[in-house]
Amino acid sequence: MIRYDLICDKGHEFDGWFRDSATYDKQARRGFVACSVCGSSKVEKQLMAPGIPAKSNRKDEVPQRMVAGPVDPRVAMMMKMMREMRQHVEENADYVGDKFAEEARKIHFAETEARGIYGEATADEATALIEEGIEVFPLPRLPEDGN
Repeated sequence: MIRYDLICDKGHEFDGWFRDSATYDKQARRGFVACSVCGSSKVEKQLMAPGIPAKSNRKDEVPQRMVAGPVDPRVAMMMKMMREMRQHVEENADYVGDKFAEEARKIHFAETEARGIYGEATADEATALIEEGIEVFPLPRLPEDGN
């Protein structure tokens, strides 16, 4: 895995992890890399210093502590809105799991009843759906999703 420092066209800085540089390039070209603050897909890599590990035989005199800083109220509001949107989808649509692409096509081509659905799709499946004229929207991944 490779970590890149990224910046969007609005100046928001964030990082992203990718399998390799080719994966980043492919995802960025397709608009799949988006700012974690504003959602803009106009993202560029920033100049980064290489990560050099500390000497293993050196002990820190004072253990370093990570302290969380104050949360920007705009970020807190955005996270609240994303949680509300996700909750609305989960309460009003059917979860179809990894059959999302298949179910979306059935609904689009009137092979099954029209209804809201959500589930998982690979980037390739989502791209194919969009190219077929089927509207899809990724649900935002929230910090608690990693727990």
